[in-house]
Amino acid sequence: MISYKDSSILIVDDLQFSRAVIKSILSKAGFTNLRMAESAQAALEMLTQEKPDIVIADWVMPEMDGLQLTDRIRNQDEEGNCYTGIILFTAQEGIQHMEEAFSRGVDDYLTKPPNPREMIARIISVARINQLQNMLLQSSHELSQMVKHLKEVSLSDPLTGIGNRRLLLKELDAHLLAASSRKSGVCYAVIDIDHFKKINDSYGHDIGDEILVAFTRRLRRCVRPTDIVTRLGGEEFAVIMHYTHQDHFKLSSLERVINTINGRSFQSSAGSLELTVSIGACYYRGGGEKPSVKEIMECADNKMHLAKDAGCNQLVY
Repeated sequence: MISYKDSSILIVDDLQFSRAVIKSILSKAGFTNLRMAESAQAALEMLTQEKPDIVIADWVMPEMDGLQLTDRIRNQDEEGNCYTGIILFTAQEGIQHMEEAFSRGVDDYLTKPPNPREMIARIISVARINQLQNMLLQSSHELSQMVKHLKEVSLSDPLTGIGNRRLLLKELDAHLLAASSRKSGVCYAVIDIDHFKKINDSYGHDIGDEILVAFTRRLRRCVRPTDIVTRLGGEEFAVIMHYTHQDHFKLSSLERVINTINGRSFQSSAGSLELTVSIGACYYRGGGEKPSVKEIMECADNKMHLAKDAGCNQLVY
């Protein structure tokens, strides 16, 4: 933490004499970063130029009083993700006025004329509050950025535990490159659950999630352990199948997926539910011109839609 004497302070009072008295007391106590404003509006303009650590303002001022100024400062603090310490000076006494000041966001409250020793003590206290609040806000911001970063780099789907689209793009690019250089083969297939919206609409999204998890388990069991299964989003999945020889791919591997999905119903909290899938697949025989990730994904996606148009529960290759 910085020394309280290094805190920047803005003194706001419509009376020049009051501003001069407060500045004199602060200067004698060792504060050097001091500015003065003759009105709340002038203070707001100065706040946009350089944010002070502490604002010391008179409660009663023309046009905009100290509480209204406090409201404006707190709004700016929220927008800027920072915190400004605020002390109000007033000739008004009583618990009611104190409660009103604190409820509006004031950090401390002093009556006029100020006692120099008491004022310095309270400024030190508010300076500590200011530093701690800004440290918390900074830590919270850094934590949010870290969480955002972790989400961006995460490669797994939180619901099903399999790879997500980010992993798919990474792996598909690597497998296409390997197939191109080694003359092996890559099959990319898009698998979409037919009429899945009806399940969500009829039974709710919780049941829909149960089905997606159960579907994922069955899909992983009906492909090879080396095949990469990912969830593109919603009810759409994708599988990458790599073959060490160009001619080893067999369409029956995808037909098995359809048969396995259709083979028996899926159990859920709402009872047994039947599912069918539509599959679109494209195969790259390594050695020729290598397709881009975008091209092979668009190819498989177009074929999947052709399977849908053909009445669903179809495979288009």
